[in-house]
Amino acid sequence: MGSLSDLKTLQRELKARREAEEAAEREARRREQAARLAAAEFRTLVGEVVPLKPNGRIDPTPPPPRPLPYKRWEDESEVLRESISDDYGADWLIDTDDTLSYRRNGLGQDVVRKLRRGQWTVQAQLDLHGHRVDEARDALGEFLRACVRQQMRCVRIIHGKGLGSKNRTPVLKEKVRRWLVQKEEVLVFVEARPNDGGSGVVLVLLRGQGRSA
Repeated sequence: MGSLSDLKTLQRELKARREAEEAAEREARRREQAARLAAAEFRTLVGEVVPLKPNGRIDPTPPPPRPLPYKRWEDESEVLRESISDDYGADWLIDTDDTLSYRRNGLGQDVVRKLRRGQWTVQAQLDLHGHRVDEARDALGEFLRACVRQQMRCVRIIHGKGLGSKNRTPVLKEKVRRWLVQKEEVLVFVEARPNDGGSGVVLVLLRGQGRSA
């Protein structure tokens, strides 16, 4: 009895499914016929279409603007910001204790004295012996940038006394001082004491990253 009831239920489901599929097919044929009629009506209304011949007219759509070279401008600005000149004036030199030193505006003379006395621990040093002038300038700039990134405050720069140069003239000594005064991260520099290298060495106090003078 139960099997006969299940069979009748299955037959009804199959019949309903078949009717649904037939209805879907009829609807698809109706839509296809409607589309053909609409296309034929459109062609009748429009008539024969002939492509236009080129007439030399300019495309009214303007070409997109070239991208602005923001990265190149940023790189150029960085180069200008980091560039240092050999011809910077000497009016920044301050005569203290028979040596040449420098301190940025707003800093007291006591900062110069403390630096010369070694009250700041030297955290890094750069030796410029054997460097040509252009090599020394680039090395100095990179050294200072690295020190600021690493939060180093007091560094030593060895430029030598020029005893091995032509005419025994200390070429780098004056240039290093001219370069240092142009760097914003430099707060103070002094010539080292005789027992720390004397006239062949300069001690530099740097601004901390993100700090003001």
